[in-house]
Amino acid sequence: MYESIKGLLIDKTPIKAIVETGGIGYRLSIPLSAYAHLPALNAPVQFFLSQVVREDSNTLYAFLSKDERDLFETLITISGVGPKTALGIIGHMDLSAFQRAIASADVRLLSKIPGIGKKSAERLVIEMRDKIKGTSREKGALLTPADGLTSDAMNALIHLGYNPLAAQKAVQAVLLEKKEESDLGKIITAALQKI
Repeated sequence: MYESIKGLLIDKTPIKAIVETGGIGYRLSIPLSAYAHLPALNAPVQFFLSQVVREDSNTLYAFLSKDERDLFETLITISGVGPKTALGIIGHMDLSAFQRAIASADVRLLSKIPGIGKKSAERLVIEMRDKIKGTSREKGALLTPADGLTSDAMNALIHLGYNPLAAQKAVQAVLLEKKEESDLGKIITAALQKI
């Protein structure tokens, strides 16, 4: 029913934001990753919305990009994945990393997301594979050898106990700086310095 909201950010926490527009304050549930990208209080902000109506609740889920919102709406159609789990997936893993994990059937990486066990990760891979393929082709996202290095380095950092989103950002930063680097050990070492 709602597409987006634009207004002043009057309150924020890691799991919610309150946006005031037209004299009404809207409480929005946000992914954890969005919190770091929110502007200062009383600054203008725009969110893309997904409304989920349940027997006992009516919740607005808000995202900073249409792609995240579309992924959320796709995820909640999967058996066993509710809005909170879908929000957790988006909050702990970047969209491109999620697409790569699905395309490469990386169940280990997916099961590191809070609320996703091995069986849920396997179901995600099976049910999302065709849906992700369509969006990946449209955007020209083809897997490259660098994607394998990214995935391996992220897995190593996650197994060391680092947050998947922090691991992904650190590895991507290293690969941007050292485009020709192909030694996994050096990439991991450099990424550890960025976390």
